[in-house]
Parts: sequence; structure tokens; C-alpha cells
Amino acid sequence: MWLVVDGSLGSNSIEQAKAFHQSFGLTGLVVTKLDGTSRGGAIVGIWCELKLPIYFLGLGEEPEDLQPFTARNCSRAVCGLEE
Repeated sequence: MWLVVDGSLGSNSIEQAKAFHQSFGLTGLVVTKLDGTSRGGAIVGIWCELKLPIYFLGLGEEPEDLQPFTARNCSRAVCGLEE
């Protein structure tokens, strides 16, 4: 079971993921709303806490804005580095 979390909520996303994982045994994540000022720091926190794979990132509001997760691209985005 995958959980879709709002990446702009920060530590609330981490708490949400922990609660759902405890109740349902999550197998992965999709993190959305990473198109604004949010850089996805919650992704790091969730992974450190739960070691759940992240499958997709939502970088906008359209279906084509859902992108496969890669650690390299995510780490560059969290640090504010251009591709």
C-alpha cells in the first residue's frame, strides 16, 4: 500500500507516514506539492524514520507532472541545485 503525502507539510508529513505505516504497513510513498517553495525535506525525514521507498514526486498539478523518483534529482532539488 502506497501513501500519498503533501511534501509541503514538513514534519506533519513524517507523522502522517508513521501513523499510516503503523496501521497499514505501507510499502512505499508518493510525495506531492513539490512545485512551490517546498523542496521536499520531509522526504528525507520519512526515509530516515521508515526506510520506505519513494516511487513518485508530484512537481505540479497536471498528471504529467508526476515524475519517477530518483535520489540524485531529489537531493539536488532539496539543496536548491539546478539540473
